[in-house]
Amino acid sequence: MTAKPVLILGSAPSVLAAQSWPKSQFSAIVAINNAWQVRDDWDYHIAPDDFPAERGPQALRTGQKRITSADYVPANNSFGGILYAGGTMAFTTGYWALSALTPAAMVFAGCDMVYPSGSNTHFYGQGTADPLRKDITLRNLEAKSARLMLHAANQGCTCLRASTGESRLVFPSVTAQELARPRKIEIGSNKAQFDEIKTRETALGYFVPSGRYWQSQKPVCTAKLDALDAAWLGAVVT
Repeated sequence: MTAKPVLILGSAPSVLAAQSWPKSQFSAIVAINNAWQVRDDWDYHIAPDDFPAERGPQALRTGQKRITSADYVPANNSFGGILYAGGTMAFTTGYWALSALTPAAMVFAGCDMVYPSGSNTHFYGQGTADPLRKDITLRNLEAKSARLMLHAANQGCTCLRASTGESRLVFPSVTAQELARPRKIEIGSNKAQFDEIKTRETALGYFVPSGRYWQSQKPVCTAKLDALDAAWLGAVVT
């Protein structure tokens, strides 16, 4: 496990604060979708299969790598599958980074998934509020972030967000000054609760190995999903 945190860049306007953070503070920088434009020293670019190729980086520097569904779907599956991880690339990226990079901490910048009306929603101006689309995996973004945080904590990894404003993430905030000593999240006595929720999740049988849950013909009970979300959110103690 790497002692330095991984920096994960999203596309919210607040991500621009991360432009000046020294790369030496991080073991890797992961850019989601358009966020590769924020700084040019990123290590990994991750995007869904339907992300337009012309909007991605056209050339890679030495050491840079594109991450596709061939990489992140197996990583998500190792933590229970995309249906539960949520359909946002922020959560998908978190599970992939947790699996592939084994960081001691993940710092999410510009991933708050808050889209105010009348102002810029993305660092490049107005964009599509992807997490607010109608999708069965996105009923409770706070619960999905709680699930990621608890899975990470169970692996010895701390999830943090690099913002103090409104956020759909339930991660503790971290300032630029605190990045050199990110706080640890301990699940402690919640371990039994964590295992019990995972057992409930598995028992639902909603796992879709391909990651393409929208193509699944299996009926899904939203009430059961909501109950599971409530359990994940209720298990967060920091």
